[in-house]
Amino acid sequence: MKIKAAELALSAGILGLGISVALGTAMLPSEGGYAGIGPNAAPAVVAGGLILLGGWLVYEAVTGGWRNCVPDTPEARGEHRFHPGAFLWVSLGLFAQMLLIHRAGFVLAAAVLFACVARGFGSRRLARDFAIGLAMGLGIFFFFVSFLNVSLPAGWLRPILGGAGI
Repeated sequence: MKIKAAELALSAGILGLGISVALGTAMLPSEGGYAGIGPNAAPAVVAGGLILLGGWLVYEAVTGGWRNCVPDTPEARGEHRFHPGAFLWVSLGLFAQMLLIHRAGFVLAAAVLFACVARGFGSRRLARDFAIGLAMGLGIFFFFVSFLNVSLPAGWLRPILGGAGI
C-alpha cells in the first residue's frame, strides 16, 4: 500500500486548519446575548466540521488512499478539450458587461453578456439570444429594483424604465 503524498498533505492541512480555527474560537467570548448563543458558536461548528473532515481524510490517505476520488485523467473525468473560440466569446461578454453596465445600463449589459455566452456555447442566432438576454435582464432589473430595493444602473433605457434604477 502506497501513501500518496499529495492526499496526505491536503488531509493534514484540512485537519490543521480545523485545529487552528478551534484554537481561535477558544479565544472568543462564549456569553450569549438575547438568543443565548455566543459569538463562538458558529466558528466552533465550522472548526468541528473541519476537524472531522480532516481526520477522516487522513485516515483514508493512510489506509489505501481516498475512496471514490475523481480519476486523474481528463478523459476519465468526462472533460472535453479546450475551445478557444468559446473562451473568447464568454470573455468578450464579461468584458463588454464591465464596460457597458454604467453607461448603457444593467439591462443592455446583461443582454450583451447573454448573447456572447450563448454564442460561446454554439448558438448562431445572435438577435434571438440578445432578445432573450434583454427579457431576462429586464426581469432581473425589476426584481432587484422593485422587490429587493437595490439600485441598478438604468443607463440608456432610463426614459423607458421611468424612475426605476439609478
